[in-house]
Amino acid sequence: MSQSANLDFESPLLELESRIGELLLKAPGDEAIENEIIALRRQLHQITQQVYSNLSPWQIVQVSRHKDRPYTRDYLNLAFEEFVELHGDRHFGDDRAMLTGFGKIDQFKVMVVGHQKGRTYKDRAACNFGCAHPEGYRKAMSKMKLAEKFGMPIICFIDTPGAYPGVGAEERGQAQVIAESMFQMSQLKTPIICVVIGEGGSGGALGIGVGDRIAVLQFAYYSVISPEGCAGILWKSHQHAPRAAD
Repeated sequence: MSQSANLDFESPLLELESRIGELLLKAPGDEAIENEIIALRRQLHQITQQVYSNLSPWQIVQVSRHKDRPYTRDYLNLAFEEFVELHGDRHFGDDRAMLTGFGKIDQFKVMVVGHQKGRTYKDRAACNFGCAHPEGYRKAMSKMKLAEKFGMPIICFIDTPGAYPGVGAEERGQAQVIAESMFQMSQLKTPIICVVIGEGGSGGALGIGVGDRIAVLQFAYYSVISPEGCAGILWKSHQHAPRAAD
């Protein structure tokens, strides 16, 4: 999915942030400038609350894809310790759109499974913009079975517009492997927490979305299909995505 540099409704915020940034370069030792910065930050906070309290469904979708929104690896760096990534599905390859591994949060050792989109264009392309292939879901299944074996809770971070829709993925059993993953998760005898941290689109989200607790973060979405996919089916054009989001 494409990600714009900024969102239209954020322009007032960006102007204030730019002004604050300029003043910070001049601030040391100047009390008047420091007071102005404090006032601008207070104004920025108020306008941010106003803007984000009146978002349309399509704007919420846009925020769920925001370039500054934390991805799975960001949560790992900020909230987990001793993360050890596990690669490969032992069948075809290693899907970078699906991140798995052992981690520790507080005193609890857990298995982390999550979609990863990437920050740079190169990384996003390598991660298929968070759209996992069948080998990604097979990797997730094998690591969740491993967690069950060791009695570890599983934490799933969901952030995808949908599973990868390419011909090769379908030839390797995309639909079947998602169904198998959902069935396996329903049978696992270990706690599972699923958190939608951004996009929760279609079967790609459901493939790692069966758990004992499901949480959706503010300004994230969980739907049977992405707005663009829905618009393409109903109106034959992605330009109707805002209408589909409603």
